[in-house]
Amino acid sequence: MQYSLGQSVSPLQLAVLISGGGTTLKNLIQKIAAGKLDAKIVLIISSSAKAAGLQIAEAAGIPTLVIDPKNSPTAAEFSEATFGPCRESGAQIVAMAGYLKHVLIPLDFENRVTNIHPALIPSCCGAGMYGRRVHEAVLESGAKLSGCTVHFVDNQYDHGPIILQRSVPVLDDDTPDTLAARVFNAECEAYPEALRMIGAGRVRTVNGRVTK
Repeated sequence: MQYSLGQSVSPLQLAVLISGGGTTLKNLIQKIAAGKLDAKIVLIISSSAKAAGLQIAEAAGIPTLVIDPKNSPTAAEFSEATFGPCRESGAQIVAMAGYLKHVLIPLDFENRVTNIHPALIPSCCGAGMYGRRVHEAVLESGAKLSGCTVHFVDNQYDHGPIILQRSVPVLDDDTPDTLAARVFNAECEAYPEALRMIGAGRVRTVNGRVTK
């Protein structure tokens, strides 16, 4: 049966896209193993053969693929190379987890691709805003709050319907590293929570906004 957003499923079938160390992937694996997320990761796709997250996937016994955008002449071909295997795997949701490549979202995966950004969108986001750069930008702005945003992915960077946000304080003596650690702790709870909501059928979109 074709999955559609708002449908309750158990377990939620996930494909996870990574590009680097796999810390978000590791968190999802741990939450599933602890019974705190009713989901199954059926496939992990990396944009780089050097991504350390592939070792985490291997240790967990999860199938992996490397889909390097350099091997696809066009954006459409890269999209199909990425999402074709997701379709074949039966994934209901594709969860970006530190995935740093821009990929076009096919129509059948609209509002089925999630991402977590380490700031409160629409602040400190967009092309080139990832990792340490985000936290540096927050500190430079003088903001008193930061946090994380889980959202559905569309064809713009850090854009698409927001599922949930969690805030953390920005302290006077923060460095990019201390702020990053505080935000990551929030991410570790926020992303599984958003996926639990989706799996329970509690998330829908209306006019480009998430309703619960």
